[in-house]
Amino acid sequence: MRPDRQLLAMAAYGFVSGLPLPLSGFTFRLWLAKSGTDLAIIGLTAWIGLAYSLKFLWAPLLDQMPPIRALRRLGRRRGWLLVVQPLLGLAGVLLALSDPAAAPAAAFAAAACVALLSATQDIAIDAWRIEVFPERRQGLALAVYVWGYRVAMLVSTTGVIAAAASVGWHRALLGVAALIACGVLVTLAARREDASAPASGRGLRHAVIDPVRTFLARPSAWLVLAFVALFKLGEAMAGIMTAPFYRHLTFDLGAIAGTGPFSLTGTLVGITVGGWLVARIGVGRALLLTGTAQTVAMAMYVLLSLTPGHVAVLYATVTAEAFAQGLADAAFLTFLSALCAREFAATQYALLSSVPQLAIHTIGAVSGIMAASLGWTMFYTVCMAGALPGMALMLVLLRRQKIGP
Repeated sequence: MRPDRQLLAMAAYGFVSGLPLPLSGFTFRLWLAKSGTDLAIIGLTAWIGLAYSLKFLWAPLLDQMPPIRALRRLGRRRGWLLVVQPLLGLAGVLLALSDPAAAPAAAFAAAACVALLSATQDIAIDAWRIEVFPERRQGLALAVYVWGYRVAMLVSTTGVIAAAASVGWHRALLGVAALIACGVLVTLAARREDASAPASGRGLRHAVIDPVRTFLARPSAWLVLAFVALFKLGEAMAGIMTAPFYRHLTFDLGAIAGTGPFSLTGTLVGITVGGWLVARIGVGRALLLTGTAQTVAMAMYVLLSLTPGHVAVLYATVTAEAFAQGLADAAFLTFLSALCAREFAATQYALLSSVPQLAIHTIGAVSGIMAASLGWTMFYTVCMAGALPGMALMLVLLRRQKIGP
């Protein structure tokens, strides 16, 4: 019964992790727009999201600094969560009580606090998952986490927008803040992580340098980093340009909005099946199968480019791509988790998960230029080819070393 209880805790952690993201992103921007905020100021909200990309900068603190004395008996990860989660709930309340029309700076400050504390909560939850679940169960843990996360995203976007129409923005956002605060209950009910994972403040070298040095001492460490950077690159480049691609194919806003349920269903089913595959056949073979599926699924974009205006093909493309992405995410994130030493779980996982984002936001930035010069059909063909270097590196890694059980 205990493993099932921990999976329920993981789903609940996914829910409380997914709630804050739109409060500093889409939902916050919509609230600003409804309040008549200038577009230039709304654009600055992109900077708030940097907290999620740069969380590796303070992740070493959660690895090496113990929580306050009263919470140490709960474990390092749960102790830190019980420090962060009440503050996150309070930040959500401050955001809900702010007035972006009268005092936009205060609203921005509250949203920035939500993002910073939410990113810190993510660090601690990722480390807790790595320490509590054995490697074969990491895929299942990630699957139920994403289920909770996606439901929470619906609550913080569609739910808040619908509630705001009837009770106003302040009350709608206060409701989300109350749900965020329930993270404390999840942490109190969750299992304590392995007490053998050391937690001691041994200085800057141990906090920052040792996690990197330990990782680079692994066999084929640089090859692993190259694979981590490239595995999702082709799929990410394809996804970056979907909005203008759909408009170019003459799909109206109603048709594009209708892709939401198909994308959600595909992702949830895909990551569930991917988690099952990891538990069934191991991380290495799951990576191979799901990476192949991710690459093949991009052929649907090529088909869609040749059938403009066909809504059925659009929905089939979105479903196939989301399913394949969910499959690959389950195996890929399990692989990242397996690379982390438990002593440095927070720091190493934060660093490793930022590597694909770095590649996406640098190489992926030229996707618009490529689409304009190549045309949509050739662009998505190139995106398929862009997945091949990552697949090739995976085959090399599978030959050189054992990946997963």
